[in-house]
Amino acid sequence: MTQYLDFEKPLAEIEGKAEELRALARANEEMDVADEATALDQKAAKLLDDLYSDLTPWRRCQVARHPGRPHCKDYVKALFTEFTPLAGDRNFADDLAVMGGLARFHDRPVMVIGHEKGSDTKSRIEHNFGMARPEGYRKAVRLMQLADRFNLPVVTLVDTTGAYPGKGAEERGQSEAIARSTEACLQIGVPLVSVIIGEGGSGGAVAFATANRIAMLEHSVYSVISPEGCASILWKNSEKMREAAEALRLTAPDLKKLGVIDRIIPEPKGGAHRDKAAAIAAVEKNIAAMLGELGDKDRATLIADRRNKYLEMGARGLAA
Repeated sequence: MTQYLDFEKPLAEIEGKAEELRALARANEEMDVADEATALDQKAAKLLDDLYSDLTPWRRCQVARHPGRPHCKDYVKALFTEFTPLAGDRNFADDLAVMGGLARFHDRPVMVIGHEKGSDTKSRIEHNFGMARPEGYRKAVRLMQLADRFNLPVVTLVDTTGAYPGKGAEERGQSEAIARSTEACLQIGVPLVSVIIGEGGSGGAVAFATANRIAMLEHSVYSVISPEGCASILWKNSEKMREAAEALRLTAPDLKKLGVIDRIIPEPKGGAHRDKAAAIAAVEKNIAAMLGELGDKDRATLIADRRNKYLEMGARGLAA
C-alpha cells in the first residue's frame, strides 16, 4: 500500500477513487468501470509528473525521508553477493545503525558499509533510526582499514539524519569517533565511492562520504544540519524548516553545482519508493561506473585525488 506524503494528498484522492472503482467492479462483474478507471489513472499520472517536475527543497527532504525508500539492506541484498557481515568495534559494542562487511560487486571483492534505518517500528528501534553511536563509526574505521590492508575497494551507502546525540554517545567520544572515520576515509589507499541513498545528515554522513566519488539519488538530500535543526538555531522556530531547506542548498542539483558531489542518479517517476527495483538498478549502474573511473589509479593518486577534492570544495563554494 502506497504511503503518501503531505503534498501528495490530491494524488492520493485520485488513485484512491480509481481503486474504489476497481473494487466495485470486482464485487459486481456486470459493472464496467474500465474507461472511468483509466481516465483517473491518466489524471493521476499527469499529476504525479507535475508534482515531481519541480520539487522544492523541503519536499525533497520529505521524499528523502519516505519510509518506503530502499534502505541499505535492500541495496546490499540486491547488488552484492556473498555478503559476510562484520560486527563490533572491538572496544564496546556492535552498533546496528551501521552495517558492513565483505562482499562481491559484479564478482569483484569489496567492502560495503552503510547506515541502516530499519523498515518498521521494531527494526527502526533496533537500528536506532540509522543514527550511529561512536561504536558504529569505530566499526566503520575498522572495516575501512581492513579493506585497505587487503586492497579492497570500499562502497558506502549513506542514509542518516545524523549521528546519535545522546548523553551516552557523547560520553563515549562521539565527535572523536566521527573525526576518526572521516580521517580513515582520507587515509585509505583504495578506491572509495559513496552514494547518498536518502538523507545525508551532518558529520554523521560526512564520516562515510569523504570519498573519491560521491553520487546522490535525485531526491536525496545532503546537508550540514537538518532543516528543522537549522530553523531552531537561526529563528528559534522549527516551523521555519521550509525557509531553512531553501537556504541550506541541500538538493542534488545544488550540490553538483557546488562540486560537493560528482553525479546525480535519476529516480523513478514519483521517487525511489514507487519503484524500488528501478532505483536499485540505477544505483548499481552508477557504482559500477564510479569504480571503473578509479580502477587504474595507484594508492598515492587515490589519496591525493580524495584530499584535493575536499580542498577544492571551499573555493568552488565561494565562487558559486
